[in-house]
Amino acid sequence: MALKIGDVAERGGVNLQTIRYYEREGLLPEPPRLASGYRMFPESAVRRVRFIKRAQELGFSLAEIRELLSLRENADSGAQDMRERAKAKVADVEEKIRTLRAMKNALNALAETCRGCGPLSECPILNALDANGVLA
Repeated sequence: MALKIGDVAERGGVNLQTIRYYEREGLLPEPPRLASGYRMFPESAVRRVRFIKRAQELGFSLAEIRELLSLRENADSGAQDMRERAKAKVADVEEKIRTLRAMKNALNALAETCRGCGPLSECPILNALDANGVLA
């Protein structure tokens, strides 16, 4: 059964613009059109949209998702390929966590230097950011 774009969006849990975006990005093949101009998507498009959405939720970039979709369609690929990509993503997430913790600690340290009173021109947080060249 062929589906209109709105049906794919609804069943995939996204909006129409997301479907169009996935098409532009090459993540979702452009479907054939009826004589009326309506695009008619195969049922498999819903599964693909859900796959893309879930992969994004797990932190995969669109470029990485494109690779995952390619792996999925390549009969020569094995589970080891997917496992390696998942492990690489775990390493990326762990690095982001380390970076976020360092940011949190730095912000907490800055917040502790501020009494929260007095003129803004004497704010130790702004002065520290300015001294490090963060503010123009």
